[in-house]
Parts: sequence; structure tokens; C-alpha cells
Amino acid sequence: APAHLTAEEAATLPCAAVTVWHALVVRCGLQPGDTGLTIGTGGVSLFAVQIASMLGARVVVLSSSDAKLERARALGATEGINYVTTPDWDGELKKRGIAPDHVVEVGGTATLAKSIKSARMGGNLALIGNLSGGGETNVIPAFMKNLTLHGVFVGSREMFEALNAAVSAHGMRPVVDRVFPFEEIAAALRHLESGAFGKVVVRVS
Repeated sequence: APAHLTAEEAATLPCAAVTVWHALVVRCGLQPGDTGLTIGTGGVSLFAVQIASMLGARVVVLSSSDAKLERARALGATEGINYVTTPDWDGELKKRGIAPDHVVEVGGTATLAKSIKSARMGGNLALIGNLSGGGETNVIPAFMKNLTLHGVFVGSREMFEALNAAVSAHGMRPVVDRVFPFEEIAAALRHLESGAFGKVVVRVS
């Protein structure tokens, strides 16, 4: 684990952070100056903000909360869109002249169609989550735009070691929303369900 992190911060890296590293760095080939789009402000999405900005990319964040968008900007996000007050967020991106090179797609079928519309020609979509459940999506726009869709599930030890080296070099600190003792694990799950900003950690003593 990176030496500057607490045990609670380090515990957030093996799943969410390495998944984002796998998606953006290994599969999508993120470069400085690229633009990424991520949906929400959960653990995966905030790691997308932190890792992309750490590597010199711009990041657009979608959230249902203006307050969370401000917090995401403090972590390195360059643009924010409230998808409740602006449900046509794909159209809003177009108005702003933003066509993301890489989309970190965690919403699933409820957001995939708009993610496809938003991405630039020849861009990348990293399919990481399906928070919205089942459903169908028209894939014709994806191949008409020559998009590459990557199904990403965690990552290898080699990817994890590369991630840790980058976190150490840049001094990045994961976003821990709240730490609960093991005896309060039910409360921790309720807090997670309420829409935490970043990761919820359970401390085992």
C-alpha cells in the first residue's frame, strides 16, 4: 500500500480504484489532454475523477446534487452537470462543445444510450456498472460512431502495482466518506444506500 495512506484509505484501492485504472489507463489508453465523463459521485466515479486529473486529463462529472458537484470539482473535475435539473445532459455536453474521449459508464441501461450519444467519434466506453438494473439499449449509434466498448471487471496484480506507484508518486488520497466500526456494519450499509460521496469503510479491530 502507498506509505502516505491510512489503512482505511488503502482499503479502498483493491476494487474500485484498480477497476478505474484498468478502464482508463490500460483499456482506454488515457492521455494528458483527453476528456473523460463519469456518472455519479460514488467510489468508482470519484476515482475516475482523481486518476484522470492526476494524469493530466479533463473530467466531466454528472450528479444529482450541486453540492456534490462542487466537491468533485475540488478533487479535479473540470465540468459538472446536475442530471436531475438537466436530464438532457447529453445535449448539454454538446452545447458546451464537449465530446468525451472516454466514458466511465456505471449507470447501465438507463444511461448507456446517452453515454453513447455523448462520446466522440471513435471514443471509448468502459462498462463498469449497471446500477439501473436491466433493460435494452439500441447499439446502432455505438457502431455508427465507431465506438469501442470495454467490459471492465476489477484488474490484475500488475495493474494494481502500477496504480499504487502512481498514487504514491502523486500523493493522491482516496475519498473516504465515513468509517464505521464493525459493530455498526448495518448502519454502514444504510449510509452507503443513502448515496455516500466516495467510499464507506468498515474498520475491523
